[in-house]
Amino acid sequence: MFDVITIGSVTRDAFFEVPKFKTIPWKKTLSKKGFILPLGEKLEVDKIFFTLGGNSANASVTFSQLGFRTACVGRVGNDAGGREIRRRLDEEGVDTSMLTKTNKLATAYSVLLLKGGERTILGYHGASNLFNLEDIEMSQFKSKWWYLSLSGESTKYFGEFMALARKNRVAVAFNPSGYHLKHHRKEILKHLKDISFLVLNEEEAAILSGVSFSKERQVFKKLDALMPGILAVTNGNKGATVSDGKFVYKAGTFKEKKLVDRTGAGDAFGSGFTAGLLMSGISSSNIGGVTQKQVVHALRLASANATATIEKLGATEGVLTRIGFENPRWKNLKIKTERI
Repeated sequence: MFDVITIGSVTRDAFFEVPKFKTIPWKKTLSKKGFILPLGEKLEVDKIFFTLGGNSANASVTFSQLGFRTACVGRVGNDAGGREIRRRLDEEGVDTSMLTKTNKLATAYSVLLLKGGERTILGYHGASNLFNLEDIEMSQFKSKWWYLSLSGESTKYFGEFMALARKNRVAVAFNPSGYHLKHHRKEILKHLKDISFLVLNEEEAAILSGVSFSKERQVFKKLDALMPGILAVTNGNKGATVSDGKFVYKAGTFKEKKLVDRTGAGDAFGSGFTAGLLMSGISSSNIGGVTQKQVVHALRLASANATATIEKLGATEGVLTRIGFENPRWKNLKIKTERI
């Protein structure tokens, strides 16, 4: 039996450093900026780098590096990209026996244009959108925890996964995609009662709760009432707010030595927090009895893993090992705790 199985997208990521690309003000974007790319011209980039990507792959590397028996579930194409993803996960110690392939579409691929630590992503979902449970023997899904993050057509299996988790008493960490929240919000709300750890950003928390995040207490109150587990809401470099149903924990972030690339920071946080719960022996049977000390430990590991990740190029190159987490640098994180 595995300690954790990650389920979701796997991609091949190509990073292009483009410091000389010009930007313009663009109020409709989150960054308020946009790239200028002249049509019909050839533009030079400074550096290129290829690596793993996708929620399932990213999270699986964190769990494996932290010493857990880990399997990655997803779909790749029958192509060079798919073979390279499998090779890299094998190298990271991740079981790939449930990484299926298809001839219908190519392996998912992302091109990331990097400038000053920020990025614009051009994404092709490809084979990841053809994820199909019929190709996997469900008895293989034996694990203490699942880290679930479905996108595209794979979201239609959410109900089946939750029923199987409930039947086999698997603790589920859930990080819904924007697509999943937009198209299956009511179904997600229905199954929150079986979620042990839910991680969202502020925008996603507002969508799921139906309450503006400017009313933060109401957002947490509504979602806490629907689930027995732990809720974490992240806010980029400002930190995160976590609720265990009894206390609210407000944490800042560890200061990065150098911001290289924010790609994968969310996956690093979510998988890091889940790993922290695993380290404390938390499961679906005792999630309601989690202690403040255990939550703080998980929150510290999550924040450290996210910071270590953004100091390296790629979503998995900087993830922490257990020895790495023992570095004094990660001992002190500002966390304010309040009783609900």
